[in-house]
Amino acid sequence: MKIFYSPASPYSNKVRMAAHHLGIAAESVLTDTNANPPELIENNPLGKIPTLITADGQAIYDSRAIMHFLDRETKGRLYPKKPARRTEVEIIEALCDGICDSLLAIVYEKRFHPPEKVHQPWIDRQWEKVERGLDYLDANLPKTNDKLNAGHFALAALLRYIELRFAGEWQKGRPKLEKWPARFEKHFPDYSQFKA
Repeated sequence: MKIFYSPASPYSNKVRMAAHHLGIAAESVLTDTNANPPELIENNPLGKIPTLITADGQAIYDSRAIMHFLDRETKGRLYPKKPARRTEVEIIEALCDGICDSLLAIVYEKRFHPPEKVHQPWIDRQWEKVERGLDYLDANLPKTNDKLNAGHFALAALLRYIELRFAGEWQKGRPKLEKWPARFEKHFPDYSQFKA
């Protein structure tokens, strides 16, 4: 198996950490999506990462689709079996991914527009979503122990990304969230390998 990824991509890091935790051997293929590499485009018409190629050549894309595939491959090790508990984990994963969506919207607005064309109200609107999401997470952190799930990996990837792009801008008033990566690393010692 192989995973097309970028080290800065939180969605890539989420699936790569989960696969590593589960003991699934998948080669990480560093990918520049701007170059439209043929192997990526041939397997994912959207040309997006992460994209996982299975041992039999099937392409799976969108990080949540990949997470569900990894869960099935390991007989349910990423999502709880009880429906209510599974829904909780899926919601945390969706929230973390959604916060990342807003962070990326801010980054792209600044990166792809000249300063005079940057639309600050759009940035402000995205940052409001980020703030609300982080406040919710600080108040509702998932219980973290050796039984890690998809929500944990999504949260770990989010916090790694926000620190990469918005260092020092998100911690104030969120002490639990700020301390959580150290707690996560106790149960996933290889967290430092997945830095951008």
